[in-house]
Amino acid sequence: MTALIVSPWPGPVPAPQDGLFVIGVTTSVERPRAREQIRSAARAALAAVLGVDAVDILIDSTPGQAPRITLAGDESAIGCSFTHEDGYSLAAINLHGAVGVDLMRVEEIFDWQAVARDYLGPEVCATLAATPATEQTLAFVRAWTRHEATLKCHGIQLAEWSEEIAALAIPTRSALLPNNLLASLACLSWDSIK
Repeated sequence: MTALIVSPWPGPVPAPQDGLFVIGVTTSVERPRAREQIRSAARAALAAVLGVDAVDILIDSTPGQAPRITLAGDESAIGCSFTHEDGYSLAAINLHGAVGVDLMRVEEIFDWQAVARDYLGPEVCATLAATPATEQTLAFVRAWTRHEATLKCHGIQLAEWSEEIAALAIPTRSALLPNNLLASLACLSWDSIK
């Protein structure tokens, strides 16, 4: 299985692996400004990958829906996802369809057990409970970001655990990043990515 690679941006043009790439950008801690910065960076990186002008790329974001990419006025099948954590943002681009990405700082989380019970379900809760205490925070953050990335890939807002949500599970990959950040990526076309 290939590791999750996050390319710093601005930087060298990302090399999509079977159409998939992730860029990381140092952004403002203010969410509205960070959203603008990562979308601008995503347009620039995608333009570099496709060899087109960034002004020909539009990223339309509607709350509660996956962002949509338009190329020179035509809606495309390119999928994208964004995530932010104080001063750092990621954009995942899949040239072949849906993708989801999530990012979270690995730090002690008050009452993560209740959050896991409400959002991650009984199977994940049991796994977390069986994890050594010194590793539980990292295990929770990994489970949480994988859950969020999966929901984003399906274009679904955060929702409490249900059998229907559990049935949406797809393969994910995670990576520890600098500054104690953990990123997870979910992709519907994962089987084609070796």
